[in-house]
Amino acid sequence: MRIGMMADTYKPHISGITNYISLNKQYLEQRGHDVFVFTFGDLEYHGDEEHVIRSPGLPLVDTGYYLSFRYSHQAKSLLQTMDVVHVHHPFLSGRLALRYCRPLQIPIVFTNHTRYDLYAQAYLPMLPDEISETLLEAYMPYFCDAVDLVISPSAGMEKILRRLGVESPIEIVPNGVELQPFFHAEPMSRSEFGLTSTDILLVYTGRLGPEKNLKFLIHSFAGVAQALTNVHLFIIGDGPERAVIEKMVSEIGLTNRIHFTGMIEYNRLPSYLSMCDAFVTASVTEVHPLSVIEAMGAGLSILGTHSPGVGDTVEDGVTGFLAAEDLPAFTAKMTRLCIDHDLRCKMGTDARKASSRYAIEHTTQVMLAHYEHLVYGSKPRKRNWAVRIRSLWERFRS
Repeated sequence: MRIGMMADTYKPHISGITNYISLNKQYLEQRGHDVFVFTFGDLEYHGDEEHVIRSPGLPLVDTGYYLSFRYSHQAKSLLQTMDVVHVHHPFLSGRLALRYCRPLQIPIVFTNHTRYDLYAQAYLPMLPDEISETLLEAYMPYFCDAVDLVISPSAGMEKILRRLGVESPIEIVPNGVELQPFFHAEPMSRSEFGLTSTDILLVYTGRLGPEKNLKFLIHSFAGVAQALTNVHLFIIGDGPERAVIEKMVSEIGLTNRIHFTGMIEYNRLPSYLSMCDAFVTASVTEVHPLSVIEAMGAGLSILGTHSPGVGDTVEDGVTGFLAAEDLPAFTAKMTRLCIDHDLRCKMGTDARKASSRYAIEHTTQVMLAHYEHLVYGSKPRKRNWAVRIRSLWERFRS
């Protein structure tokens, strides 16, 4: 099959969606399929990945996203030779999928990766919640009804889509993770960071943005650090809030207890996680938290919030703790995780076992079955001769 992945942004921008597309592209290609990524901007970026098609776009400050309402002629022509397209952002890429693919009856799959309601609150605080919710309630049901298949990575996200008024059938397919590197990672040496085996290392990995609720996480850790002198927090990643968070850490006097690594190469992440004792996140915007699943694969117990995504992934009291977005409650759970060594280790073992359900080998096969059903199980599509000839030429050329 020829599969088109449509996304508003792609490499070199780093995000959970980018990683998901790249990893699924790799595994689908290993199964003999031709996978193309259609995105915007970074026209001068040349990575080592084939079949990434970029169209011009206007950069949106330093977000990594580009604004554009059309593909280049070459991108459009190639897109219209796909057997199925998979949309990963509903607004720009989603509209182009409907515009370019719907008339040719090319099946369109849409995965809702993001809590757009909470992202609006984080990045557009001047916009009243009622307005952002109303806009989503107007757009999402229409868009989901217009595509052929809606995918939710978690049951919690499905409920949110239903709350927004989406009535279309929704399939739950978790975003897959390549778990083997996390299962068998060699831990980093703690001595490199001036730490010992008796220190308790908590870790957060991900984007340092307002939607991740990092200020809340820092305040909670500060309470734990006052009581336990051997607890440290590693923050792995980068983002627009890094300078603000680092200043906050300095002001509360925790620069020797909270360690910022910045961005690290992804192949080093398993070793960093394996060095630590538990994973912590206060984010409430996750749809399907890949960072949590990676930490589970590394054998770490998890502390997160009662929220869709994290709440769907972590079993409270078994693979970690879930707490309300309430500072005393969250801090109490973090303290318990730090002081109860045996429980922390047992949860970590159970977390590693539970992570297997998200193995990329399994989730890719499930998604592929959906693609095949749409392509081969539906009525034959009528295309005009120009598209047929282009399709034959592209197949011959590949």
